[in-house]
Order: sequence, then C-alpha cells, then structure tokens
Amino acid sequence: MPRPIRGVVVILGAWLVACELHGLGIRWAPSGPEKWLHLVMMGIGAVLCIARGLIRPRERAAWIVIGLAVLAWTLGELYFTAVLWSDASPPVPSPADAGYLSLPPLIILGVVLLTRSRVRGLPRMVFVDGLIAGLAVGAMSAAIVFQPVLDSLHGLSISVITNFAYPVLDLIMLGVLIGLLAIGGRRLDRRLGVLALGVLCFWASDTIYLIKDAAGTWVSGGPFDPGWWTIAECAAIAAWMDPEKAHAGTLLIRARPSIRVPVAFALVAIAVLVAGSFTTITVPAVVLASTALAAVLLRLVLTFRAHQGMLDSSRTEASTDPLTGLGNRRALAAALGARLDHDEPDEFVLGLFDLDGFKSYNDCFGHAAGDALLQRLARAVESVLPAPAAAYRIGGDEFCVLVPAGEVGEAMLRAAHSVLAERGEGFAVSASAGSVRLPQEAADPSEALRLADQRMYEDKHSSRRSGAAKEVARTLLCALEQRDPHLTDHLSDVERLATKTAKALGLPDDQIELIGLGAELHDVGKVGIPEAILNKPGSLSDEEWALMRGHTIAGQRILDSSPALTTVGRLVRGSHERWDGKGYPDGLFAAAIPLGARVIAVCDSYDAMTSDRSYRRAMSEEVALAELRAGAGSQFDPQVVAAFLRVREQEAWAGAPLPDLARPDAQIARPAGPVEID
Repeated sequence: MPRPIRGVVVILGAWLVACELHGLGIRWAPSGPEKWLHLVMMGIGAVLCIARGLIRPRERAAWIVIGLAVLAWTLGELYFTAVLWSDASPPVPSPADAGYLSLPPLIILGVVLLTRSRVRGLPRMVFVDGLIAGLAVGAMSAAIVFQPVLDSLHGLSISVITNFAYPVLDLIMLGVLIGLLAIGGRRLDRRLGVLALGVLCFWASDTIYLIKDAAGTWVSGGPFDPGWWTIAECAAIAAWMDPEKAHAGTLLIRARPSIRVPVAFALVAIAVLVAGSFTTITVPAVVLASTALAAVLLRLVLTFRAHQGMLDSSRTEASTDPLTGLGNRRALAAALGARLDHDEPDEFVLGLFDLDGFKSYNDCFGHAAGDALLQRLARAVESVLPAPAAAYRIGGDEFCVLVPAGEVGEAMLRAAHSVLAERGEGFAVSASAGSVRLPQEAADPSEALRLADQRMYEDKHSSRRSGAAKEVARTLLCALEQRDPHLTDHLSDVERLATKTAKALGLPDDQIELIGLGAELHDVGKVGIPEAILNKPGSLSDEEWALMRGHTIAGQRILDSSPALTTVGRLVRGSHERWDGKGYPDGLFAAAIPLGARVIAVCDSYDAMTSDRSYRRAMSEEVALAELRAGAGSQFDPQVVAAFLRVREQEAWAGAPLPDLARPDAQIARPAGPVEID
C-alpha cells in the first residue's frame, strides 16, 4: 500500500477506535463531532475505492462499484443527518433509504466482479460448499432478525416493504460473502477477507439496529454505530492492498474441496432448526436451514459420484498404458488369469513381441519421435486384431497379443508381427517374436509369459545371427563380384531357385533363409582358384580338377571364420556331394548330406547346365530338366528334384510352357554324352 494511503487509512482506523471507546462510555477518548465526522470518514473510504479503480485498470470495475456502494450509503446518511435527524417520525421510504439499500446489491456486484476471474472452472462440489455456507448463515441471520422485524410491521404498505428489505438484503450480502469465503478456503484472497470483515461489522450493526428499533430501544451514538462505518475503512484497505501479495495462492479456489466447510455450516443449519423447536423462528429461517441441509445431501451425492469417478479412473489408469492407450502388464495378467481360471478354458495363443532397432531410433531421432513411433505401432497392432483378440504394451518396447487358437489366430499373430515394423531413411525397426499356446503349454500367467519371453529371445538371437551373417555375406559377395562379375549372376540365380525349392519342400522360414544364404555363397571358395582354370575353354587336367574340387573345403574355411556363418559353411562344403555317395569332398551318402546342401546341388546343377560356359554352350530348358529327372535317386535327392520340378512348372505358368515332365512317356532330347557339373 502506498505510504500516503497507508497514513490516511491509519488515521481513519484510529478514529474508528476512538468512536468505539466513546460509545463504550470512555468519555476521555477524542471522538469529535460524531454527527458529521463519520460522514467524512465514510466519504474518504468511498473516494479511496473509486480512486483505486480509476488509477489502475486492473479490477477497475470492481473497485469503482464497491466505492459507489460506500458512497451511496454515505449520501443516504448525509440526507438523513441533514434533513431527518430531528424528525421524531421520519418518512419511509425516503432518499436516505434509497442510499442505505443501495449498499448491499452494489457490494455483492463488486465482490462478484472482483472474484469472477478466480472462480472460472469452479468445481461443482466447491460451489455447493459455498452455497451451503451462504444458506446456513442466511438461516441464522433470518432466525435472529426476521421475527422482531416482522412483529413490528403491519400490512403490506411501501413502508413495510422498505423496512423488510433491510434484513433481506443484509442476509443476501452476508450469504454471498460467506459463500465466497467458504469457496476460497486456505487459498483466500486476503482482500476479500478484509471486505468480509467490514460486511460482518455492517451486518452486526444493522441487525442490532433492526432488533432494537423494532423494540423501541435504539439509542444513537452507542457502541454499535462504528460497525456501519467500518465497511468504508475495510473497503479502502482492500482496494489499496497489493493484488500480488494479497493472494495466498494464484487462485481463489482450493486445490481440493474440504469436508470441513459443509460439515461446519451444516451444523449451523441444524442448530437453527433445533433452536426453532424451543423458540419461535420465521419461516424464511426454516426454509433456508432446510435448503442448506438439502445442499449437504447434494454435496454427498456429488462426493460419491466424484469418488466413484476417481475409482473408475484409477482402475483404468492402473490397467492402461498412458502412452499408447493399450492395456498394460497388469491388464495382461488379469486377462490371462481370467481366461485360465476355468476348469476347461478355451484355447488361445499368447504372442510376445520385442522391437529390434528401437533404441537406435530413439538415440538418433529423440524420445519424442520414439514415443510417436510406439503410438503408431500400437494403432497398427490394434487395427489387425479384431475382437476377441487384444493387444497390450507391457514394457518400453515390448508388446503382447492374445489371439484365438487355430488358423485365424495364427493369421492375426502373423499380421501383428508384420505391422510391428517401420523403415525409413537411416533406420529400420522390426520385432522379434515368441508365442505359446494356452492352456496346453502353460497353466498360469507367469509361466506363460516366461515361456513366451524365452522363445522371443531365441528368435531375437537368431535374428541377430542372421543379420550378422548377411552383413558378412554381403562383404564376401562384393569380393566375388570384383573377381568375376559373371559369377554373381550365377549365385543370384541359384539363391532364387534354392529359396523357392526350400519353400516347396515346406521348410520353416529360418531354414529357408539359411539355404538361400548358402546358395549365394556356395562358390565363395573359388576366390582361391586361378582365373586360368576357372575360364579354361577345354577340359581340365586331373590336377586342375583336384584343385577345382577343393573349392568347397576352401569355402567352408572362409565361412567358418565368421561364427554367424558356421552353419552355412556346412551347406557349402556339402553342395557337391551326391545322393549315391560318389560326390566330393567327403563322399556322404543320401540323408547324411545336409538337406540344404542337397537343395543347392540341384539348383546349382540346373543353372550351370542352362548357362554358357567357356568349355560348352548352355543346354535347353527341356534337356536340363530331363537331366535332373534322370539323376534323381543317383546324383540328386529325388524329393528335392520333385520339389524343384514343381517350382519350374509354377514359373512356367507365368512364362513359356514347359514339357510335361511328370509323364513317363515324355520325349525329351538327351545330351550326346555325360555332362560334368562343377
């Protein structure tokens, strides 16, 4: 508060104390000519409020209205003092009554303007607390004041209505202020508290005056007069308090509604009703007290609904992943327990997925981008899982799904696996997977999750080995391309044929991938063979053949240098073994030859026969296929040959027609002599 304003307020406060001491009978206190000085004091308070509103635009309307309220009362008192002071029976209503009765509604309007910006978003429960407080205090005021006033009034004349308006307006003003105080709680705007003190003093003086005047015992100049004047002092103090320091908090509303407010004022309402059973109280007091108790019941209903909503919300939050909106680990455990907690539970599949490459994505693009990626993947998983299937996020980058057993569920599982992937410039995110059939493979949720987790990590390690193997394979293929560009075309063709043949044999995906890798690398050992031997136009000598046949052993040694390619090395070593045991380098027989090596042998022989070499021209499609069919059971595995023929037959539907090799009477042109396949 500015120092000059503070000085004026202190002087006014000291004068109020002196007036009160004078009214209490301490005549030595300097009270001055009370008949006029109190008007000066009230006028100064009104001017200070209006000046505060004019000087600073913030809250201008509120303080001008409050200043006008005090000024209206002052003008009414001025008229009464100057004109009606000596009148033994002043007229009612008069201009003085207009000024007096203007104060309560203007004070209410000003307080509402002052607090409206701080009660936005008012919770219903807090609003009801204020309503309970206002009604209870109104009931108490009505019980104290209304009966004596009503007893002194007769008829329905304008004078009766005017006299009755005093306690009604006082009741409303007090109820509003008490209600706002109840709403404010500990986060009270202290300026509102100062105003409320002035209103309480004003209400007390008005109440005592109405009671004593109704009984004919009122005497002016007593200890109750300063109560009216105090409202001007309090309004001036509140107007010039620093708004920032006047707040106990940034908002008027408490962070949480307190049960103490409705309980305390409910007791006030009950006390009014109990008092009514021993004494006579007015109907308005009973109505207000009863309404306050009804508001308490409303508060009880709102409290119950709020608690029920919080309980539902806490249950949802406890079982929902906040980032993706999917169920969390708790929800998954509950779903597993519910499905397994039956004597004969329905069969279903638990699928567990862990993202590969997500940490690198987070490190490169930041956590916000990582969160957005998880949200996209969560929506993608949900989109491929119609009810009753469900998806869950149980960890940072771990997802779970529950799908029905059978082909439909397996399709959902594959779809979920496929959508949990995203690729772009500089990143690739995929998922490792593990699944378990329930209840066949696990009887409780923890065992099911443990088994799925174990299988998922087996898949992750396999994928990592596969990834490392592919990296090394690319390096070796680059070296082969530098040595012989035409050789890479041969290797690519053999890889394509071997992959399709492995699929035709019904092999699992990991074996198909392994065979394809072995087919690409089956000639890696030729990097150590001189170009003169590789490109020799005529037949090779025995020494040259011995060197050429050693390329499978050399290839295995090269691949064994990388732990990720050890299994592939075995396939490369056996890629020139024969079904009848007459192959090289180990002379393995039939099933002793790795299946992948048998597939590579068929595809390599076919591509070699249908390609131009330095020592011969390519055979036709029909001759090459006939040669394979003739070698089935001797040079080649019959089942592999049959699968290869099916592959070629399927490819023929998309291109040139092939002869029906399945018919025993098919006439195929045979080569003039044996064909040596290197």
